[in-house]
Amino acid sequence: MEIPAISLKAIVLVHWILTVWACLYPWLPTSYVLGNVSVLAVGVWAIAQRDSIDAVLLFLIGLAVTILTDIVHFGLCYVTTAINPDLFRFSAGMAILSLVLKPVSCFFVYQMYRERGGEYNISFDLETSVDSRCTTDSADSTFLGRRY
Repeated sequence: MEIPAISLKAIVLVHWILTVWACLYPWLPTSYVLGNVSVLAVGVWAIAQRDSIDAVLLFLIGLAVTILTDIVHFGLCYVTTAINPDLFRFSAGMAILSLVLKPVSCFFVYQMYRERGGEYNISFDLETSVDSRCTTDSADSTFLGRRY
């Protein structure tokens, strides 16, 4: 089964609209707005530079980080008594919808990252790194009383 292609523009636009609607009622701190808008700005950079692997990777990392920060914001700032409860419920619903859609967006942005040539291969080759630090040009160098 093939994964459908979602435009990066659509992802940025949907999250921008949801962020704006989440901020209609002032229950979230400024850090929520600044964090999400700055990640969306990186998304605009990824749209503008179609060949940039770094822009897409930073957008992906930013989305992943805002998942955690959004959870913290909601946990700390959610109020039960609001002056305008209907507007608060709408605002909170849009913020929660944005949070629920972020892992899906991360999946599609990761697919775009792979399409642009990005790879996820982190290798922990400890033998090579230890050998490269311990090799010297001198044949009679010692390390902890041992000869190499």
